Amino acid sequence: MIGQALSRRTSARRWQGRAAAPLLLLAALTLSGCGRQEVYGKLTENAANEMVAVLSQAGIQASKVQGEKENWSITVSQGDFAKAVETLRAQGLPHENFDNLGTVFKKEGFTSTPLEERARLIYGLSQELSRTISDIDGVVQARVHLTMPEADPLSREAKPSAASVFVKYRTGFDLRSQTGAIKALVTNAIDGLTYDRVSVVMVPAQALPMLPQNQDSVSISALVRGLVVVVAVSVLAFAGLALLRMRRRRPGLPDVVRP
Repeated sequence: MIGQALSRRTSARRWQGRAAAPLLLLAALTLSGCGRQEVYGKLTENAANEMVAVLSQAGIQASKVQGEKENWSITVSQGDFAKAVETLRAQGLPHENFDNLGTVFKKEGFTSTPLEERARLIYGLSQELSRTISDIDGVVQARVHLTMPEADPLSREAKPSAASVFVKYRTGFDLRSQTGAIKALVTNAIDGLTYDRVSVVMVPAQALPMLPQNQDSVSISALVRGLVVVVAVSVLAFAGLALLRMRRRRPGLPDVVRP
């Protein structure tokens, strides 16, 4: 009789584990969908605030997290990760950190060749111009490519310099009317560059999907995440109650009958 009781107890425990395992697995999978994932890190606080604002306008709930050495990171839910990356990329975020002439011409060795000095000069000028154009309202991204041929002492004719400017701008800004001003800016910054040797290409950025006006601060994604959390908690509670009831109902050992 004792052997039969022990066998029944072992079978009951196995059935409890098999019944609770699917519930616990479902709860774990449900909670895993509510995790947060980092989109960008090592940001300044101003850059993090700008990115959170852009994502909020697109209906994505983002949070900024402070790290070490005043660095910040942006996190979103795992379900919004792909959309967040695409939205920030369309708006040219995070902004590129341009070098200045002081950084480019920082002495790190004893000597440098004239070719290295000229390459640094061209690179530094393009970085400075890109930074200046990026500060114009409505500009998402700006690039300036300079061509400054070195003077040939054996040739009487000097090869002319040229510049190509790429501008990506937000919709709603009339930046095409600023093409002449941008060309004049580049022309005056480069010695020997003429106005007709500067080309400007402007491309509109992808428009952000705006939230409907009747939604104040609660987005559909936030409601879905809240529903997922409620379902996960309910599943865990149900699994706990099921285990508790099974333990209360398990059979005990019978009394040993002595002769």
